[in-house]
Amino acid sequence: MVRDCRRETAVVAVIALVAMAYSVGYCALFGYGRAGEPIHFVLGFPSWVFWGIVAPWGVCVLIAGWFSWRFMSDEELGAVSEDADDA
Repeated sequence: MVRDCRRETAVVAVIALVAMAYSVGYCALFGYGRAGEPIHFVLGFPSWVFWGIVAPWGVCVLIAGWFSWRFMSDEELGAVSEDADDA
């Protein structure tokens, strides 16, 4: 059980670090140093905001769905003992 928790934690940490590195890197490259360049919009967002923040969040939502429905595993907690005193 602990092994599964560590595996799931490692996967979540890697996904979070990759998403953070991409977002910070993309926004730093395309969001700063725009001396007089026209701003292009995608769905009402500046293009660097859309591709650096909105799109990665959407991908992370899809990954979270896959992760929670397919990757995570349930563990048996053991036999349930029903005592007459508990009722």
